[in-house]
Amino acid sequence: MNSFNVPSINIKALSPSGSREVVGVLLAGGRSSRFGGDDKCLQLLNGKTMLERVALKAAPQVGALVLNANGDTNRFPDLGMPVIKDSIDDFAGPLAGVLTAMDFAAKHVPQARWVASFATDAPFVPGNWVSRVLAAITREGADMGTVSSNDNTHPVFGLWPVSLRFELRKAMEREDIRKVRAWTSRYKVATVAYELGEIDPFFNINTQDDLNDAENRLASTSRADAG
Repeated sequence: MNSFNVPSINIKALSPSGSREVVGVLLAGGRSSRFGGDDKCLQLLNGKTMLERVALKAAPQVGALVLNANGDTNRFPDLGMPVIKDSIDDFAGPLAGVLTAMDFAAKHVPQARWVASFATDAPFVPGNWVSRVLAAITREGADMGTVSSNDNTHPVFGLWPVSLRFELRKAMEREDIRKVRAWTSRYKVATVAYELGEIDPFFNINTQDDLNDAENRLASTSRADAG
């Protein structure tokens, strides 16, 4: 049980159905310090947790799905997927979650070539970014890929080659690399740009004000659709 009285998630709806070469990881391993230490992803947004919203968008895009979270994992609802803790201590950031997912994929999903990372505080994530980024990587001969909107890149939404897991671990453990861009700058990165609609598809929620803004945007969109 968790303190947010989270609704049950339809596990069948979370059955991964995308490319078997891609393992998706829901990144929820941070401290949520700007949200008072509470798990942002378990906050309700128009009746659903942000975790649920992102998971439902992620599952159809990947062949396997895992949740990256630290601390007591019993606070999360049973999503019917593995929960993996960072293999590097001290809340080392999104790269630690990516590395952990890479290691998981190499051990448990040997056919997987890629890890697709999803920020669980961005509930409006598009349902097609993984395929678009994979196509861009192939088209441009890039090493990895990410997305952008409103002239801003969103590197936490990334497609990472499992084959680079040793290089990433070395960078984190021996060079103390923590920032995503500090590591990705060493490689050729394909970036897929998304246009803004009523809501920025990669709008992320860090504070209660952001959550309120997201609620208002959803309500405005619903009224427009109803009209």
